Amino acid sequence: MVSAIYRLPLIISLLAVGFYCVFLARQPWILRTVARRIRNLTLSELFAGKQTLGRMWSEPPDPMRTKYAEQLMQNFASRTGISSTDKEPTRYLWTDSFAVCNFLALNQPEQALATIDSVHRTLTRERSFNKFLGTASEDHPTLGGLRIGKKLNERQVNEHFDERLEWDRDGQYFHYLTKWMFALDQVAGKLDKPVLNVWARELAEVAHSKFVYSRSGMEKRMYWKMSVDLSRPLVASQGHHDPLDGMITAMQLQNSAEQLGVDKEGPMLENVVADYQSMIQRGDFATADPLGLGGLLLDAYRVFRLRICGREVISSSGTDARIATCKVLLEKLLQASLTGVKMFAEDFDAKEPAGRRLAFREIGLSRGLRVISSIRFSEEASGDGEKTSIEALIQLRTFDYLREEIESFWMNEKHQQSGTYKEHQDINDVMLATTLIPRGEDYNSFPVVFFYHSSYQTEVT
Repeated sequence: MVSAIYRLPLIISLLAVGFYCVFLARQPWILRTVARRIRNLTLSELFAGKQTLGRMWSEPPDPMRTKYAEQLMQNFASRTGISSTDKEPTRYLWTDSFAVCNFLALNQPEQALATIDSVHRTLTRERSFNKFLGTASEDHPTLGGLRIGKKLNERQVNEHFDERLEWDRDGQYFHYLTKWMFALDQVAGKLDKPVLNVWARELAEVAHSKFVYSRSGMEKRMYWKMSVDLSRPLVASQGHHDPLDGMITAMQLQNSAEQLGVDKEGPMLENVVADYQSMIQRGDFATADPLGLGGLLLDAYRVFRLRICGREVISSSGTDARIATCKVLLEKLLQASLTGVKMFAEDFDAKEPAGRRLAFREIGLSRGLRVISSIRFSEEASGDGEKTSIEALIQLRTFDYLREEIESFWMNEKHQQSGTYKEHQDINDVMLATTLIPRGEDYNSFPVVFFYHSSYQTEVT
């Protein structure tokens, strides 16, 4: 029998526990996080004993996973005519962009270059393969842009718009072009082929000139999809992250050009960056779409690297402004990413059957979470850190379980036999390989370290 003097406090305590359990039940992402023994951490705890956050959170490279990625890429190369001369090339710009980066990460430069050559022999030309697009040539293959690689011809001027059918029609996507710019730039730096950076900047300039438009007295906007010859829009609405993607990619290409010593060759992209920057001033980047969210995480990583490069490498005028831009943008991207990951986690069902899921979209998120987890922390006296960004980064690490669940699900051969996987096998295989290869998205040699000031005391809640 509980004494009357203790009865009321006991009842209050039980009610408090009950309310807290109800709260947790409505926050599944918290339950999953707790289930993986993620406890509250402060920055001082994280760096006690000179340990880095990355060392505490990131698993070492798994040779079996890398071997599996190699097999996926070998099959892709054979299946799509990269390594097999007796097969008709099957080129698709999004997939091939990631394939190039995968081959680099797997130390297969010949395959990366063969993919670039195959893409430029196919997607920089009309569907007959006989004529380059626009003003492109052998020496400047990207000046006319690159086709998507869809099986159906583009919609003609007098054809009725069919939203479902448009997904299967050819044309040019801006966000596919930026992926190709990124791939070319990675090869330029990794294999010391600066001409590829020039080609990437030429593509950035022509894409900006054709996709960006403005009406009298109105702000600049972008088309989402253009015709093969870039003469008319096929889908006039603006992609959610297209201006952001364009700005970050152009900044990266400029930085690479300076590092490679070819900044005097090819177009300069200051005006391109300025236009995209003006379009994202009031933009809301948050999204719960897994593929878009993964891209947002990668954008945050790229902005972080640009800031490191700007502080430590570049000596040109405008560097301080570039660093300041990256500082503000990084915070916005990380906050938007954290918001999006929480929204996705609330609705994610790891037990949902493969036939009702799209592998490449989920793997896009897995890839983003893996990339962002590669950022390390180190305390320096410079004070060059941002409390809000560090808080967001630490909290994002608590969602690593999503990456683990997604990767293990799609590595299951049974799930790869589902109709939705087989229908998109090339893009699914390549994206899966991308997330299995350690650091498969970036090959620059600059340190991936986030410097923070010792006065910051940040807790994960």
